[in-house]
Amino acid sequence: MVGSVGLLAAAIAVSLGAFGAAIGNGMIVSKTIEGIARQPESRNVLTTTMFIGVALVEALPIIATVIAFIVMNR
Repeated sequence: MVGSVGLLAAAIAVSLGAFGAAIGNGMIVSKTIEGIARQPESRNVLTTTMFIGVALVEALPIIATVIAFIVMNR
């Protein structure tokens, strides 16, 4: 059985991971839009780079969820 401290730690890990990813994705997308507004001809390169960055940032909540499951199983 998982204690209340373990459940709280798991909830904090998942919520902070999701919060950090949301902030990171917002910053990535906003800077990409700024770059496209300044140099429309580089739209394809910026969009490709944005999607790679978003994919890397989305790994954070997945890792946080795995850590939460590990904490809950102890």
